[in-house]
Amino acid sequence: MAGIERRADAVVVSLAGELDLYNAEEVRRALLDTLADGAELLVVDLAEVTFIDSTALGVLIEARSRLADRSGFRLAAPGLEVRRALEVSGLDRHFVVHDTVADAVGSAA
Repeated sequence: MAGIERRADAVVVSLAGELDLYNAEEVRRALLDTLADGAELLVVDLAEVTFIDSTALGVLIEARSRLADRSGFRLAAPGLEVRRALEVSGLDRHFVVHDTVADAVGSAA
């Protein structure tokens, strides 16, 4: 976890390092707590994430499923390894993925 920041109508959760079985629960708690606080637009900043495993991908899926409007859950700035994991798993077709946090916050969908 790198931090949580409110921007305009969005909440940006910045993650860093390796996201895997060992820290997935911490990530899950942060995302679900943010949603419980009423966030309607949640942007997950993946710029500093170097690795993501299936457990952490499952956490992202769970968090997205908690939003009534799933287009309000957006991924931003995935690096090469994370983008590859999204593509290999097929999740790149199910998540809204933006190249930057600014694009994710400012985009209508």
